[in-house]
Amino acid sequence: MSRRRRGFMESRNPIMNENAFRKVSSNNSTLDSDFIQTGAGRMTVSGAVNKTLILSAIMLLTALWGYSSPSPLMMWGGAIGGFIVILIASFRPHMSPTLAPIYAALEGLFVGSISAVYASLFEGIIFQAVTLTLGVLFTMLFIYKAGIIKVTNKLRSGIYMATGAIAIVYIVNIVLSMFGINLPFLHDASPIGIGISLLIIGVAAFNLLLDFDNFEKGEAYGAPSYMEWFSAMGLLVTLIWLYIEILRLVAILSSSD
Repeated sequence: MSRRRRGFMESRNPIMNENAFRKVSSNNSTLDSDFIQTGAGRMTVSGAVNKTLILSAIMLLTALWGYSSPSPLMMWGGAIGGFIVILIASFRPHMSPTLAPIYAALEGLFVGSISAVYASLFEGIIFQAVTLTLGVLFTMLFIYKAGIIKVTNKLRSGIYMATGAIAIVYIVNIVLSMFGINLPFLHDASPIGIGISLLIIGVAAFNLLLDFDNFEKGEAYGAPSYMEWFSAMGLLVTLIWLYIEILRLVAILSSSD
């Protein structure tokens, strides 16, 4: 495979890219700043899991606030603010111990507010979406731990390209919506629209495999301990995406009844 083609197929998103772990691991012994201390602790899988639980708790608290007092400001402020935090963390992963809780809090406002909107339209939809999201999470975790699907470089490349394609479609749809145009079949109740939603959910679910693998890669590479927060934030990004897509699909199916 040519060098140019390898560059095309590799992800440029440090939240998902295992090269981020290689880079910080190789630099860990030479960096010394307020955030990184020479000889600092190393990342572990258990540490990353604990950080994920902490971030989930923070997100749940602010989500309850957003759900009980929904507003466009909370929803869009949380979404845009969270996106900005992710961009900063992508270039400054050593700031993740500070940025990750901020991201979780902001995204909680977004998730809570948008959930309130759907809950006002469809009874019981939040319970269904949360249950299905947790079901997908634990199913993919079982598949990963059992070795049913192994995270190879080929699989990573395929998931990266599929995720990138979906991101491009969403960006195009956002731009077109500013002119009153929506892409056909995207999140509508037609069989094609439902099929597209299922495909997107499938890609989001496969991203969970990469997140699980990044936990183990970080420990194997001896990444610094702040990467536990970075990795936990990456998993939270995927879970929020998965939840929103499942929420949309359940809404589509409920509206077609």
